[in-house]
Amino acid sequence: MRAALSERGITRVAGVLLDLGVSSPQLDEPQRGFSFTKEGPLDMRMDPTRGESAAEWLARAEENEIREVIQAYGEERFAKGIARAIVAARGRGPIGSTTQLAEIVGGAVRTREPGQHPATRTFQALRIHVNQELEELEVTLSQLPSLLEPGGRAAVVSFHSLEDRIVKNAFRDQSRADPFPKGLPIRVSELPTAQMTIVGRPIRPSEGEVRRNPRARSATLRVAEKT
Repeated sequence: MRAALSERGITRVAGVLLDLGVSSPQLDEPQRGFSFTKEGPLDMRMDPTRGESAAEWLARAEENEIREVIQAYGEERFAKGIARAIVAARGRGPIGSTTQLAEIVGGAVRTREPGQHPATRTFQALRIHVNQELEELEVTLSQLPSLLEPGGRAAVVSFHSLEDRIVKNAFRDQSRADPFPKGLPIRVSELPTAQMTIVGRPIRPSEGEVRRNPRARSATLRVAEKT
């Protein structure tokens, strides 16, 4: 963000809106490889010209690596069985398509919440890992105080608990002054001020909004203001 603004001669902005994760157009284009419901190459890269695709990573990763990624980024309780099934399947041939992977995962997941596809959590985990989404988010959030003008606001829409936890903690930390050891004799005038102030409570979609746009069902909006 800082580089993009600098190229345009901008040093501070009045607002930043972050809409995290994959977008609906990306999900709807089978060739991008994000959707487990449509046949397409198992890619999942936000920028398909850079980095390693999901298929390439699954072809070389150790079983324990696959399990750790699915468990950590997908919060998937069947991660161990899914990783074992993926390694067994790739021993018979390359895993190159989205529907192929979805079928492998479906065979390893014994049960799932009503209305949720068995491969939902695994696809989320692989996408986050391939694109280093959580690392990118932490770097981006750390830039906000220096990019916003006083009174400027940052609004962040997250779609799962891993993202939301990072946003929540970043805003919390930025809204606190630097901590000092308890009992340290220091004047009030010498205390540092917080960089940001949290605005209101988290906002989540209403039932009506979810009916109009089912993909909004897990969204959470958090807002903070530059002091």
